[in-house]
Amino acid sequence: MGRKTRKFIFAIAGIAAILSGCETLDPYTGESQTSKATKGALIGAAAGAVAGLMSGDDAVERRQRALIGAGVGALAGGAVGHYMDRQEAKLRAELQGTGVSVTRTGDNITLNMPGNVTFDTDSAALRPQFFSVLNSVGKVLTEFDQTVVEVAGHTDSTGSDSHNMNLSQRRANTVGEYLYTQGIMDQRIMTVGMGEHHPIADNSTPEGRQLNRRVEITLVPITA
Repeated sequence: MGRKTRKFIFAIAGIAAILSGCETLDPYTGESQTSKATKGALIGAAAGAVAGLMSGDDAVERRQRALIGAGVGALAGGAVGHYMDRQEAKLRAELQGTGVSVTRTGDNITLNMPGNVTFDTDSAALRPQFFSVLNSVGKVLTEFDQTVVEVAGHTDSTGSDSHNMNLSQRRANTVGEYLYTQGIMDQRIMTVGMGEHHPIADNSTPEGRQLNRRVEITLVPITA
């Protein structure tokens, strides 16, 4: 069994633990919560993490090594958790009230940006209200530069599978390119399209499709 396969299996096995052990921030009330909606978002975050392993866990490690080689300092030991704690706190403060949820899974942080903030149906053009959200994210990522930034695009189930896969990749690319304009080092940014395959809500309702039409940004600490 290969290293990537073992990590994939461990990630699947860990989803139940993620559901019981993670804390998210309600983007509308600013309060911590563990509800069905939160669990749905956590499933989405877990799916995103697993998808990252499927699409190139080795690529993340190569990116980390390249960044270290480029002079970005690596985190080690207890410094990793402390660094991500401070980054998480800054993100929660910056994103409170925006509709974006912040989920902490181990030392990784995932930002779930739903369709009412990000993109219209069948569009990869940023909605006007999304600019200020990404500006806030960019501000924090510039301050905390010892992370790889994985941007995953997701769609609802409207349209063909191939169309949605292409659309989700274009959405991820759009967000990645915007973060680059905010001063984020290009080598830190990875983009992946997930299509319609990891829904966090019911695609049979307009509200569910809007939630599924999202972007997830996962921040992975750079470690040696």
